[in-house]
Formats: sequence, C-alpha cells, structure tokens
Amino acid sequence: MFVGHYAAALAAKSVEPRAPLWTYVIGCQFLDVGWSALVAAGIERVHVDESLAGSHLVLEYMPYTHSLPGSLLWSIGGALLARVVLRLPWPAAAMIGLTVFSHWLGDLLVHRPDLELWFGGQKVGLGLWNYPVPEQALEMGLLAAGAAAWGWANGKAGRGPWGPVLFVVFLLALQIVAMVTPVGGDPITTGATTLGVYLLAAAMALLADRTPKPQLT
Repeated sequence: MFVGHYAAALAAKSVEPRAPLWTYVIGCQFLDVGWSALVAAGIERVHVDESLAGSHLVLEYMPYTHSLPGSLLWSIGGALLARVVLRLPWPAAAMIGLTVFSHWLGDLLVHRPDLELWFGGQKVGLGLWNYPVPEQALEMGLLAAGAAAWGWANGKAGRGPWGPVLFVVFLLALQIVAMVTPVGGDPITTGATTLGVYLLAAAMALLADRTPKPQLT
C-alpha cells in the first residue's frame, strides 16, 4: 500500500484539526520513514523479485519497524514527539499516534506474510498485493474517502477546496509515478529515494494546509 496510507492522514486531520496536516502525513508513513533509514543502514533488509504480482518487494527482515510490537512503539513515540517537541494538545498527539499505527493495519491488508506478530514470531499479511487490480481499487477508495472527509471539514471551517484538491492530485500523480518506475537498486539508494518521497509529500501537505480562506466580497 502506498497512497492508501494517506487516507488515514486526511481522515485524522478532519477529526482533529489542531495538528498540522504535515504531521499526519509524516505519521501515516512514519514506519516506512524508519524502515527507509534502517534499510539504508543495512539493519533491515529488502530485495526485489520481478516475478511477483503487484509489488515486487520481498521484505525479508523488518522487525524494528513493521512487527506489531515495533509498530506500537513507533506509534507511542510519534505521539510523544508530537506532544513534547511540537507541544500539541494530548488529543492531537494521540491522533497522530493512531495515524502512525494505521500504517501497520493498512500493510496487514496488502502485504504478503512478512509482518511479525511479535519479535521473531509468526508473520502475517493478507496478500492483496497478489491481486493488483483489487489492491489499487482499495487504495483509491480509501484515498477518496479520506479526501472527502478532509474536504468536508475544510468546508465547515470556511476554507476553500483547493488545498484538498491539489494535495490529492499530487498523491495520484505520485502513485502513477510509483507504478511505472522500475523498483530496484542498492539498499542505500532505495532507502534514500523512499525517504525523499515521504519528505516531499510532507512539504506538499504543508502548502496544502496553508490554503487561505476565500475572501468574501
């Protein structure tokens, strides 16, 4: 799952708007931000198998970011960072923590069995990656629902629709690029590229969140 993860960020922003959108956007991919860094460092491991349907990634070893206990620790860490560093109110910080954990739930739907239920334990995954068309439909449906929730909340706050529209268009373009770009390369390149994409999405979220209210005439 890729852009489908951002549905959680948009939905969270609609429920708890006191946190900036970029914090939710980083939060929904926080596990993969850590994964990118650990892959580049050689601590977690991935390789490519182009014979696989859907995603060609074989996620060999990622207990620190994508095991169930690991993801819970990252979620708690995200909430504490939001509270202590950004000084967000506890409800907003907790919502960021929930957004971090939503990543593991989304991965559970699409990953092949590579998510450990405990460190070194049984691996799970429902494997929707093996069925690319339904998997893409699920991602688009989740993104549409999240965008609708955020757009509705923006409208209630008296803000225009351009922020949600432009950000969703950006995410769709990002998904298309990801689909047509060959996967591969050494771990350092893979990790750095992935991290760069997530930071770019956060920057776009920052711009989208600053869309001014329409002027009344």
